[in-house]
Amino acid sequence: MKRTIKKSNKRSDRGRKANPSAEWSLVVFIWMIGLGLLGYVFGRIAFDALPHPVHWLSGLVGSLLGCAIGWLWYRLKGDVL
Repeated sequence: MKRTIKKSNKRSDRGRKANPSAEWSLVVFIWMIGLGLLGYVFGRIAFDALPHPVHWLSGLVGSLLGCAIGWLWYRLKGDVL
């Protein structure tokens, strides 16, 4: 079986634009900020007796969860604008 190697044509790559879906949408940022703040406030209330950085960690976890939910929302329903 003979394999052929496909050579890239550099002329066709010149006119290509950047992939617009590679940019982050507004709905992802809204979910990240919203759940990040909610996680921070929840961490301040629930983890009051624990050391100082724990509420920052809960804010980070909320922000990461917001990123995942925002991407899912964007894929299913589109952007907010």
